[in-house]
Amino acid sequence: MTGASSSARDRPWLFSLLIAPEAVISLGLVGGALTFLLRNEGVALDRAANISSLIALPHAIYFFWGPVTDFRMRRRTWLMVAAFASALALTAAFHQPTLATRPAVALLFVSACLGVIVAAACGGMMGELSNEPNKRRASSAYQSGSLTAGAVVLFVVATYAGRFSLGTLGWMVAALMVLPALFALAAPPQALIRVHGLGEVRARFWSEFKATFLRWEAIPYMLLLASPCASGAMIGLLPALARDYGVSGAQVALINGLGSVLLTAAGALSVSLISARVRASIAFCCAGLANAGTLVLLCLGPQRPAIYFAGTVLYLFTIGAGYALFTAVALEFLGASGKSGGARYAIINSLGNLPVVYMTRLDGRGSAIWGPRGVPGIDALVTAAAVTLLLAHFVFSRRRKPR
Repeated sequence: MTGASSSARDRPWLFSLLIAPEAVISLGLVGGALTFLLRNEGVALDRAANISSLIALPHAIYFFWGPVTDFRMRRRTWLMVAAFASALALTAAFHQPTLATRPAVALLFVSACLGVIVAAACGGMMGELSNEPNKRRASSAYQSGSLTAGAVVLFVVATYAGRFSLGTLGWMVAALMVLPALFALAAPPQALIRVHGLGEVRARFWSEFKATFLRWEAIPYMLLLASPCASGAMIGLLPALARDYGVSGAQVALINGLGSVLLTAAGALSVSLISARVRASIAFCCAGLANAGTLVLLCLGPQRPAIYFAGTVLYLFTIGAGYALFTAVALEFLGASGKSGGARYAIINSLGNLPVVYMTRLDGRGSAIWGPRGVPGIDALVTAAAVTLLLAHFVFSRRRKPR
């Protein structure tokens, strides 16, 4: 089969749309739209932050229920069912008197729990793609589509919150979840793996889990995925540093708002240009080192607007590339989807949420000890040290063929 015909059959570009229902919540609502609406309703900032963090929780623990995509139905069917159910719960939340009420928060939480099933289904589907180049293209589309969907939600909510009722906004956001999910109908046909009896299910799952996680080669992969490599923890801290570099609020809104979306999406798309011959783990480490280098510019350069703009632009672009390569590494680690692809992808992807938590806290400590320069400085130092060791391992280790 030629590369062109394989790409046509796999349609890796579809994943830019298929991940949108989950991104609407994780990057759209949790990424700022929800707190914006809550503040407009007069909710205190700390209460709005607590609600937002609660809605973000399912993305870190969805490996508990992500395995549902490996049973009964095809993964593309699970994706559509989860997207529709999540949109329904979200619409019901937006039809409450305010989003801060307990029923509204509970419905948003349910919507988030259903939404992450989409991510598990996407992971299993990407693992079924026919070759490494298509998996790399799918990783790029997956991340760029996710970032774009989150930005569109922010734009819609910020633009129309003052013009339409909360219920109408709910219908608009739900449409952004349902319509992309329909493209799952165009996804490549997937075989429905049938098993007979609980014993066969357990044996198949254990065999695939053992082949992925219980081997020596799994340790460096898990360390890499949980490492600070291109963690993106600085994204939320860059606006706070702007004043120290003489950057105005309007300039921050431009470069860290619209600019952030365009630059990260462009970085994610650029990964599709990297040859599949380059091992995903090695490319990810290189992207992490490049990303750390942009923070060195912010740490050691003069505190002037030009340095802030240059460092931020390069940081956001390399973070976009890092995000896409993270997904490529996850697929390289996953191997073939088999029967438990959704479950194993959910576990692997959850590891990637850990660095954002601990690096954000560590960056804050850098500020407390060394001031504004300490924030990018400690991030760059820790990232470079960890990634250099991991890069050395992957360069000199043999690549394991997926089973």
